[in-house]
Amino acid sequence: MQTLIQSVLTLQNGSLELVDVLLMGDRIHTVAPANSLPVAPCLIDGTDKLLLPGFVNGHTHSSQVWQRGLIPQLPLELWLANVFDSTPRQLDQFYWGAVSTAVDTLLSGGTCVMDHAYVLPHQEMETVDALVRGYKAVGIRAVIAPLIQDLPFASGFPRGCLLPQAASPQSAAELLAMMEAIVAEFHDPNQGIYIGVGPTGFHRCSDELLAGCGKLSDRLNLCYHTHLLETRAQQRLAQERYGISAVQHLENLGCLTPRTSVAHGVWIDDADIELLARTESTLVHNPVSNLRLGSGLAPVLKGLQAGLNVSFGCDGAASNDAQHLLEAIKLGTILHTVTDQDYEHWLTPEQAVQMAAMGGAKGVNLGDRTGTITPGMDADLVLYNLNHPSMLPRNNPLQLLILGRPTDVVEAAWVQGRQLVDQGRVLTVDTAALHHMLRHQPQAVHPAEPPHHPVEPHYREVMLNR
Repeated sequence: MQTLIQSVLTLQNGSLELVDVLLMGDRIHTVAPANSLPVAPCLIDGTDKLLLPGFVNGHTHSSQVWQRGLIPQLPLELWLANVFDSTPRQLDQFYWGAVSTAVDTLLSGGTCVMDHAYVLPHQEMETVDALVRGYKAVGIRAVIAPLIQDLPFASGFPRGCLLPQAASPQSAAELLAMMEAIVAEFHDPNQGIYIGVGPTGFHRCSDELLAGCGKLSDRLNLCYHTHLLETRAQQRLAQERYGISAVQHLENLGCLTPRTSVAHGVWIDDADIELLARTESTLVHNPVSNLRLGSGLAPVLKGLQAGLNVSFGCDGAASNDAQHLLEAIKLGTILHTVTDQDYEHWLTPEQAVQMAAMGGAKGVNLGDRTGTITPGMDADLVLYNLNHPSMLPRNNPLQLLILGRPTDVVEAAWVQGRQLVDQGRVLTVDTAALHHMLRHQPQAVHPAEPPHHPVEPHYREVMLNR
């Protein structure tokens, strides 16, 4: 199958140019000056359109779609107690959560999602199966990294030993064996489905589990994805537990490689940035959730200046209340003007596109397959409608896309050469059925006592001195 996108505006070598783009099968075959290629069997008129590589939603939790608009504004450690209490328990909710996340990502410029996925205890294989079926139904590229931990909830707090200790989850050996089974069953790159290793974070994982995930990543060439220093509490916990930075501790365990992506990194310091850059790891910037939870501002400009690869993520809908990738990119682009007075360091729309596409692809270990509009790369592409009112007047379309408030501007999208969106409509799944499911699922029941109540006094004492 040959598809020619003719005379379309795209970003080439840092500037906007009119080009022809020929797709052949699942790949980009040719990029040439506008109107220079012969007409292909399938011709798409690129007039008044902008073509960009598909962005990557570098960190989210798809099941949290069901908790959108549910959790009040709290710091992460207290917010988590609410999340655990209201997590979906039905496999069909995980299927529709993946479908919803994929649809929202596609319609906001993304062609790939990193799902740091909660899995139901004792139904881990069934949960991953539901997620895989959801992502395959939509057709988006998906990296699924099951959230695993072998330390109890209380261990994630500074001085957590003073809190009541629940029974530990599965052992590190059991979790690693489970991950081997999940990879063997579901890792399917040819179908755009990848399994990653996803220890929840150092704060609730033993060294055995963290290092074991690193060895599994090395042996099977899997993405290693984890939360890292999202909050001040985690920074304090790392010093309490290790006496050194959590980043240095992960490096000592052999967990930082070019396949590693770390979510948040709000509390990393200059030495951490240098270490992450040297190991070619990726920092996934989640600006919406970082503000929503009061975690702080990740040092993105410092990271970029040090050569660190940075990408964008929405984070889960329980801490974002949406899955709009362009919103996360806009906020992550303009937020850092207040962190550096030298305006020459501020992010440009062109840099933001590169971070969201190429940076995102590298962060999920797919930098050799997607992220740029160049011959030989997979055809993961998004076509934007420049005639939409939110993209007018016709000034700088890239600036309007990244810094404006574009709505319903995704005209078409392809993943591995397969068209998934046409005229703003998802072709692969019935979105009306999705909306019906979201509308008619029973609403979460709020308990009489806030579920964070048992740990709140401890948190206030150790973090607020109250």
